[in-house]
Amino acid sequence: MNRLIYESRDLDLNKVALDDLPGGPEAFELAAKFCYGIAVDLTAANISGLRCAAEYLEMTEDLEEGNLIFKTEAFLSYVVLSSWRDSILVLKSSEKLSPWAENLQIVRRCSESIAWKACANPKGIRWAYTGKPPKVSSPKWNEMKDSSPSRNSQVPPDWWFEDVSILRIDHFVRVITAIKVKGMRFELIGAAIVHYAGKWLPGLIQNGGGFIDEASNSSNSNSNSSSGGISWKGGLHMIVAGTKDDTPTVQAKDQRMIIESLISIIPPLKDSVSCSFLLRLLRMANMLKVAPALVTELEKRVGMQFEQATLADLLVPSYNKNETLFDVDLVQRLLEHFLVQEQTESSSPSRQTFSDKNMHDGTQRSATTSSKMRVARLVDSYLTEVSRDRNLSLTKFQVLAEALPESARTCDDGLYRAIDSYLKAHPSLSEHERKRLCRVMDCQKLSIDACMHAAQNERLPLRVVVQVLFSEQVKISNSLANNTLKESSEAQYQPMISNRKTLLEGTPQSFQEGWATAKKDINTLKFELETVKAKYLELQNDMDNLQRKFDKMTNKKQTSAWTTGWKKLSKFTKMTNLESNEIGSQVAAPEEQTRKTPGRWRNSIS
Repeated sequence: MNRLIYESRDLDLNKVALDDLPGGPEAFELAAKFCYGIAVDLTAANISGLRCAAEYLEMTEDLEEGNLIFKTEAFLSYVVLSSWRDSILVLKSSEKLSPWAENLQIVRRCSESIAWKACANPKGIRWAYTGKPPKVSSPKWNEMKDSSPSRNSQVPPDWWFEDVSILRIDHFVRVITAIKVKGMRFELIGAAIVHYAGKWLPGLIQNGGGFIDEASNSSNSNSNSSSGGISWKGGLHMIVAGTKDDTPTVQAKDQRMIIESLISIIPPLKDSVSCSFLLRLLRMANMLKVAPALVTELEKRVGMQFEQATLADLLVPSYNKNETLFDVDLVQRLLEHFLVQEQTESSSPSRQTFSDKNMHDGTQRSATTSSKMRVARLVDSYLTEVSRDRNLSLTKFQVLAEALPESARTCDDGLYRAIDSYLKAHPSLSEHERKRLCRVMDCQKLSIDACMHAAQNERLPLRVVVQVLFSEQVKISNSLANNTLKESSEAQYQPMISNRKTLLEGTPQSFQEGWATAKKDINTLKFELETVKAKYLELQNDMDNLQRKFDKMTNKKQTSAWTTGWKKLSKFTKMTNLESNEIGSQVAAPEEQTRKTPGRWRNSIS
């Protein structure tokens, strides 16, 4: 203070402004009380600000032993860092003290203390953390009593999630990084990240009703610093995307920074977080225009576990108004990342023995096939949904449908349903475009019900209908030929039924509901087809009766006087021909002549 007054060189100086004093007036008041010998109560709430203020005021041991820097450092080292709750509160209060708290290693020491306690063995420690119950004060970390009532109770592995989630994103990243170094399981780290995202990114986790006020949420970093979290009720939080000229709000900037930080600390191992969480995080990243490199990294992470995705998570809206309603290009990129990952895993060398390697290869091959089949069903359901968009081009539909190999689909019913939906929404397609669209489907992989529907589908090209009818005929003949084999081997037929049940259970609900309506249409068409067949048989019988009557009438006309006269004339010509023939061995030739002569006479007379 003496130096500041001297450097001002103002003889009439009445006031010294300390605008950059860390901790503000509260910390300065405590430091002043300490200077005048008034007792100062050090707590977890004021220790970080007082430590930074003491450093700013240069209250070192050079001036007097036991100065404020020494006192606050001792309290930090021996009291705060030994308590879980105090470490959290000090780290939370250090958010307003940057860069002083960072330079004085307060953030680093508190982060490492929290990480050590989170990774410690809970046995033998009296647990009273701030997460559950919230109103119980946490004891010192080194308090261990055998008579503790909570000693024998089982501690949940996520006990530290709620306490850590009140921290600002940069401090949360420091804590998670320190926990990773300590060797905690990646599933728990991923669950902590999901918990934090659900608290600070409204709308990311949909597990309740109600909406959150944007005005109150924008001031979460300030108003909730001392309350210990955000009061979020859950529910879908809609954010309308603006144009590129719109200036991003403070809330959008904060959410963008949170998303970028979370992407950077998600464990790189598969299944550390759910695919649904990654896709919802990706949706918000695209909406808030996160850095492209981080978006690409997040897309690769989704591709690693793309078979776990759901249809609702894939329906990401497109924020470019000139394109399709949903972001089809994003799903195309995710599918490419999935195929690259599957190919990398299948081609990776194994250091196992020959027999173990064969078993491992077989298991891995079957898992890869099943994951590709799940992805194929998911893509077919997605194509069915997005095909209703009239802005979806035929090329995008075809590229996405043909991205998977043919072995991924054992049945093309879902693909046929998507094609039929696209034809309904795009009635102006030319014949060439319809044929091009139907090339993505293999008619031989359609079920009998789908073949029945396709055979009467007027939207399909005629050539495709012929192919469907041919494949249906082949299937019916094969099923009739194999009917006896099924009856003789019922023991082998039962597992097929169970496999079919499991296959139906594994299909998405929207896919089953769509095919339920399609099967109703097919049954209706079957009934109409049977009715038409019955009418056709009736008409055939009536036509046969008319044909018989017509034949009887023509027979009566042939027995008239004219016909008898012509018969006599024909007999007379046969006699004359036989008499004029001299060679007995060539009887066959005159007989042929006698057959042809009446025909020529009839034609000429008629």
